[in-house]
Amino acid sequence: MKIATYNVNSLRSRLHVVLPWLQKQQPDIFCMQETKVEDAKFPAADFEGMGYTVSFRGNKQYNGVAVASRQKPDAVSFGLNDDPADPDRLAAVRFGNLTVINVYVPQGQEVDKPQFAYKLNWLARLKMLLEKHYRPDENLILCGDFNVAPTPIDVHDPKRILGHVSFNPQVWKAYEDLLSWGLVDVFRKHHPEKPGQYTFFDYRIRDSVGRNLGWRVDHILATEKVAGRSVECVIDLPTRTLDKPSDHVVLYAAWKGSIR
Repeated sequence: MKIATYNVNSLRSRLHVVLPWLQKQQPDIFCMQETKVEDAKFPAADFEGMGYTVSFRGNKQYNGVAVASRQKPDAVSFGLNDDPADPDRLAAVRFGNLTVINVYVPQGQEVDKPQFAYKLNWLARLKMLLEKHYRPDENLILCGDFNVAPTPIDVHDPKRILGHVSFNPQVWKAYEDLLSWGLVDVFRKHHPEKPGQYTFFDYRIRDSVGRNLGWRVDHILATEKVAGRSVECVIDLPTRTLDKPSDHVVLYAAWKGSIR
């Protein structure tokens, strides 16, 4: 079983990346963030033509989440428990006894702005959702763009970047509190101390990919029983080097057989 996550940064502008990747890699579940397309214009037919069911919620120009899956979900829901629910930032899909939650965590803008406090609270509310509806001994995967680089080896220049909304003690604590519910970073399970592994490369930095000036802010988290059975987790760097790519890469994890 293979599950992937990708911040597409405008889905209709990245179909030339997404569709060939799906054709080649054949993931069972493909989670997308920042789709930037309202529901009426979502290119569902492109996914259905490749044998995927796709669940989505979005708005024009910003946010948006979608989950494409080989199997039709038994249940789909969007958003957090309370207001503002942000349904275009969280999609939860259930397949039998496996739940996959796809999130696009707010970026936060600047640490002294209300948007950063909203980000910290959003992460806390996400943990509350887990506490209310799920158990750490269940089969659960939480993935997406968290806008958090958890440790110094997750950014290319930690001394200079320290204090950024995605790399500072406050956001680390909020992220660690989320993981304390019972989640494992699947990438770090397979690459525990390996630096220089990034999922985001800023468009504004010259040759950021070639110089490896990136951040690891996209994650696949799983409950311990699920993470323990994973066999690999891969940052697919070539997806950032194609023509007109997203500023993120595809991240995927694989398991032998079915998780369910």
